[in-house]
Amino acid sequence: MSQASLFARLRELYGNEALTVDPEALGQARHDVYASGVEPVAILAPRDASTLGPAIAAITGHGVAVVPRGGGLSYTAGYVLPAGQAVLVDLAGLDRILEIDPVNMTVTVEAGATWKAIHAALAGHGLRLPFFGTFSGAGATVGGGLSHGALFFGSARYGAASDMVLAMDVVLADGSLLSTGQAALRAPCHPVFRGFGPDLAGLFLHDGGAFGIKVRATLRVMRQPSHTGHASFAFAAMTDAIAALCAIQREGLVEDGYIMDPGATDHLDIDAASMARSVRAVAREAGGVIGAAGALLAMARGGLGVIPKGHFSLHLVCAERTRAGLRSALAACAAIARGQRGQAVAPTISMVARADPFPGLNGVLGPGGGRWAALNAKVALGDGQRLAAAFDAMIAGMAGEMERLGVRVTRLASAHAAPCFSFEGVFHWQDTWLPLHRSAPDPAYLARLTEPAANPEARALVERLRDMTIDLFRRHGAASNQIGRGYPFLPVLRDAPAALLMAIKQALDPRNLMNPGVLGFPPPAG
Repeated sequence: MSQASLFARLRELYGNEALTVDPEALGQARHDVYASGVEPVAILAPRDASTLGPAIAAITGHGVAVVPRGGGLSYTAGYVLPAGQAVLVDLAGLDRILEIDPVNMTVTVEAGATWKAIHAALAGHGLRLPFFGTFSGAGATVGGGLSHGALFFGSARYGAASDMVLAMDVVLADGSLLSTGQAALRAPCHPVFRGFGPDLAGLFLHDGGAFGIKVRATLRVMRQPSHTGHASFAFAAMTDAIAALCAIQREGLVEDGYIMDPGATDHLDIDAASMARSVRAVAREAGGVIGAAGALLAMARGGLGVIPKGHFSLHLVCAERTRAGLRSALAACAAIARGQRGQAVAPTISMVARADPFPGLNGVLGPGGGRWAALNAKVALGDGQRLAAAFDAMIAGMAGEMERLGVRVTRLASAHAAPCFSFEGVFHWQDTWLPLHRSAPDPAYLARLTEPAANPEARALVERLRDMTIDLFRRHGAASNQIGRGYPFLPVLRDAPAALLMAIKQALDPRNLMNPGVLGFPPPAG
């Protein structure tokens, strides 16, 4: 069957405006923030979830692959197809917040809803998601986050996006709709207990869209904490900062806990607008005039310069129901940090991050308009030091070549519930931009930058460093989120789980047309 007949069917279902075959748009769609692949044959942007099933059936029925995209902010080729033909299904238009249910403590949203939009809608009800978004939450969507393991704000205490899921609706490769959790029951109900029988929801979480396309999710919500406090500490050695972070995580003291590399903070510039937003938010959230005045005074005295040059900084957010509970948690964090030779500094960074957690997408570019490529590893708390040391040893062996080509590295470490230690190496270099680097940031921000010249030699070195880092993580038995096509998954599994996943893939998608190649699944059959 021809592409023309496929496009005619899709236009019949959705209208001309939902189907894009414009060469410029297709050319831009073959890139994410880091990787590039082949152009899709078309982009479908549905606005109605109810007709997505027939559209997927039409696409796969023509032997064409389906690649789902949410906010488009992948940096591991999550929606970048290396070869073959595919229709890119842009789910950003399925962005409705369908129901906020304060009685049953749930929110139901479409897959294209952003973390920022959900956070704002829940705030009017005094509610919040336990994990409530990523740094890119102004554009990142729920569907992408559930497919690729979104985490950060609230994750030290509450885990990742997947830990909040109660039920989902997923469109399978044949166009059928599958519901999970209690939503799978024949009788109507409020889906609040995901663990009734085998966990079907879990099968479609962190799957990269390999098993189906998420169109709707019901998530648990919580009351907004009454009292939030911040603390930051500087350490001369990353080993001490890691020891403090892991000890704090074992005690369950924080909602956010992360270590920043001096290579990031020594050059960090928080502009006046961000600081003004922070001041307003601190005044709102500090709990009365006296609390607000104290927090604002700490910011005014501290600013950013209080982190000594060359020091690693640990940033913590505590949230409790009572003021006494908050004071106790902050005091416990301070005692642990001091025990690891940490010195207290003004907690400006965490205040700014929490005051305006979703400021925009300027971060797709590095400082001064450079490029970046990040890789993350999740290990047990007791293995964090060993992993960080091994990474530093690897970098030391490449230092000369990195300096010659202007490639530098920064590190970000953080704590997450179950609990685990997350380590992220970020490579920075100057290079020409990809389309997302030009379209995602604010135009006013872009206007202040000059796009660097193409730098293929540095780009090739970054790719080598990525391969070395991924292999290092593999040898340490690390897990990663946002696997996409960047990390090995199926090839590094033991035989039995790999075989089971292959059997599930075969049952759900026998022609391998759902985001083929993601997670290491095979390309389309035939």
